[in-house]
Amino acid sequence: MTSPTVRRRRLSAELRRRRVQAGMTLSDVADVLEWSPAKLGHIETGIRKWPSVMEVSALLKLYGVTGGQREAILTLVRESRLRPWWTEYEDVLSSAYVGNEAGAVAIDTYAGILVPDLLQVPEYTALLARAQGRGERSAERMVAAYLKRQEALDRDTLWRYHAVLEEDALRRVSGDPDLLHAQLRRIVDLQRGNDRVTVRLLAASAGPHAGSAGPFTVLEFDEDEASLAYVDAPHGGSIVESEEGVHGCQEVWRRLNATALTPEETLTNLKRLSLLT
Repeated sequence: MTSPTVRRRRLSAELRRRRVQAGMTLSDVADVLEWSPAKLGHIETGIRKWPSVMEVSALLKLYGVTGGQREAILTLVRESRLRPWWTEYEDVLSSAYVGNEAGAVAIDTYAGILVPDLLQVPEYTALLARAQGRGERSAERMVAAYLKRQEALDRDTLWRYHAVLEEDALRRVSGDPDLLHAQLRRIVDLQRGNDRVTVRLLAASAGPHAGSAGPFTVLEFDEDEASLAYVDAPHGGSIVESEEGVHGCQEVWRRLNATALTPEETLTNLKRLSLLT
């Protein structure tokens, strides 16, 4: 089963589509069911996260949806109400982002001066947590959450994970040779051993480039669902859903790839950096 977060978004879109097919406005539905238009609007936009089976059943009856189609939508309702693992770590990660990441079939990411989250070794994640001002307990929870997230790289439903990695992100930990070696070893091993994973190094000599505005990730989904982007920021980042906004991130991604080294050149340079043989 895919992520409950993705299920909720899919459910909202399906209910909106069914209402339009029935030729009804938000006000029409609200009048018949004696709901407020705001309540229905929240269900259709996903602001209200967990509509009940009873509420959705009432909508489907009004829209004339029956049989197998009705049961499929009610299954979406039940799956969207499940409590996923990442809600236990909302103090150390963005539940909204991770919920979408967990259901994505393709992930394209650029993390700026940091090693991308799904590539980090625990020692790097702990160092990053402390640099953010977290205490030891919080750092331990962040490491545990990131390790759980990294299981996504082994999901059968993940088709592609591509990362553009700044050389400067690695050089920032060059003062700790053991950490640098462990981090480079993980990236090299993933690049060699996981067909889903592609890492391309952005050399320091590349100079200013398309990603200079900051880190971002583009997520793609199956079943014709629209792609999303996540733009990182000190306040926690934001999810971009507009077609124009996502397209802008995809264009930056294409330009970053044009600047970065090829996967083969990346492996050569990573091994040189870590003196791997």
